[in-house]
Amino acid sequence: MSTRVLIVDDQMMVREGFSVLLNAQPDIEVIGEAVDGREAVAKVRELRPDVVLMDIRMPEMNGIEATREIVAADTSARVLVLTTFDLDEYVYQALRAGASGFLLKDASARQLAEGVRVVASGDALLAPSVTRRLITEFARSAPVRRGVVGAVHVEELTDRETEVLVLIAQGLSNAEIAERLVVAESTIKTHVSRVLVKLGLRDRTQAAVYAYESRLITPS
Repeated sequence: MSTRVLIVDDQMMVREGFSVLLNAQPDIEVIGEAVDGREAVAKVRELRPDVVLMDIRMPEMNGIEATREIVAADTSARVLVLTTFDLDEYVYQALRAGASGFLLKDASARQLAEGVRVVASGDALLAPSVTRRLITEFARSAPVRRGVVGAVHVEELTDRETEVLVLIAQGLSNAEIAERLVVAESTIKTHVSRVLVKLGLRDRTQAAVYAYESRLITPS
């Protein structure tokens, strides 16, 4: 089955360009477009996409607010945020709002398609090295959120689950974590699932943010 994508951007040329690139992929289908966050929220309810390719700066409702509403609605759609490096602070806000990853606007056609696939699968962080850079930078000043992030919740994890959480935050895939810990990849998938359930997190990206905000990872 094809991954169904909704493209959200207030610039027509961007929407059309991404639509052409993604529709050229045999396993991806663009099912709709939206010009702002408010329309995006409505289109997600109507079209039920697998992935929402979300710009941040838009009129009416920005991408961060739209992401928050889409995630709160508990739809199956995963949000992939579009950004440039000069908007790093907005990326971090979007991740905290529930976005599953982000993509630079100057990404190649291959990176765009792969980014959609990765977010749709929920299997790995998108562009791990850049993700770590952003999370590390903004975790420096991010407060620990008591009740959502705190010692009580972290203590619910076993030592091995905590170890897996730290490696997720470092940007490692399941296969890489399995190799590092010398266990089967299926075992790591089980650990990741348990971590997400115990901490009430949606995906690996939220797990990485959690690890930094709870200071399991100390920004260098």
